[in-house]
Amino acid sequence: MNMTKILLLGCGLVGRTIAKNLARNYKVTVVDINHKNLEAVGNSPNIDTIVLDVSNGNNLLSIIEHYDFVVSAVPGFLGYKVLKSVIEAKKNVVDISFFAEDALALDALAKSNNVAAVVDCGVAPGLSNIIVGYNSKKMDITNCKIYVGGLPFERRLPFEYKAPFSPTDVLEEYTRPARYKREGKIIESEPLTEVEHVDFKGIGTLEAFLTDGLRTLLHTINIPNIEEKTLRYPGYAEKIRFLKNCGFLDNSYVQIPSGRCRPLELTASLLLPKWELSPEEPEFTAMRIILECKSDNKTIRKQYDLFDVYDKDNKDTSMGRTTGFTACAVANLLAENKIKEKGILPPECLGFSQNNFEFILNYLKERNVQINIIEN
Repeated sequence: MNMTKILLLGCGLVGRTIAKNLARNYKVTVVDINHKNLEAVGNSPNIDTIVLDVSNGNNLLSIIEHYDFVVSAVPGFLGYKVLKSVIEAKKNVVDISFFAEDALALDALAKSNNVAAVVDCGVAPGLSNIIVGYNSKKMDITNCKIYVGGLPFERRLPFEYKAPFSPTDVLEEYTRPARYKREGKIIESEPLTEVEHVDFKGIGTLEAFLTDGLRTLLHTINIPNIEEKTLRYPGYAEKIRFLKNCGFLDNSYVQIPSGRCRPLELTASLLLPKWELSPEEPEFTAMRIILECKSDNKTIRKQYDLFDVYDKDNKDTSMGRTTGFTACAVANLLAENKIKEKGILPPECLGFSQNNFEFILNYLKERNVQINIIEN
């Protein structure tokens, strides 16, 4: 076993997959505020656990010096604050937390602390960025569409959805404007709009709607037309729009007879038992990336399809596998000193290197996360 010591922050459904996978080759210490989460990995070899509230920067600083680098899998509402603390502690980091803030605002801090911080390092954003980044060095992409989503196989009304991570993170995504590019211009629209239907073999028809998932891809690669859409079972977007229009996703306090509350927090609390993914519940992750470029007055089209399902043998969710294994692959690159750049590193920058790209895709393939490529 490599004696590199990794500190993993967060032990949810994705975090525990990361912990088990990294522990095959490294010494891993997992931190979570909830001791029940830690029980899922507490008996695994090469894993230590610590119950700690990492939202308190002093708590994090008290332990972080003992580790070589950090993997952050905390909920989105904690992500930016925790990432800043890790950078200030001068530790390299792989971050999968999907926070609302702009990670690039920490670039100068990361560089001044000689830190490599790979952000948005999940499946999408993350693996999708890496694929787009790699192809952007091979061809001038004129159009890019990314479709991605994780869903349970069992469909239960009214939402036909289960969340493999915090419902608050899911709902907050629907409160932020969806940004995309059309003819080279960044456009902001309401999320949950421009609904279309996409067919996936073995699943059937899913609906896709705009969300704000492109993030750094809007700025790092010059693609005139690029958008990302979230996949759900048909009818989902209309139901969430209804909640939103009624004010249930508002994040400002409202006065009620018993005091004050934030509607978003209340909604998330009510949906948690309905959206909670049960242990060993079969679910899947689907992603499709369609790339187009012009060459000799012809349109060349390249399509990447990923379809992954719950691993019942290892009890790993598909979202945990696709998100977690991508982060683990990048963590291995860090551990082997193959990432030389410093600062905030969007995942597409890793895809610019063919060696990194091939390593990450092979890492996923070895763990049976299959990506099919169609060119025409």
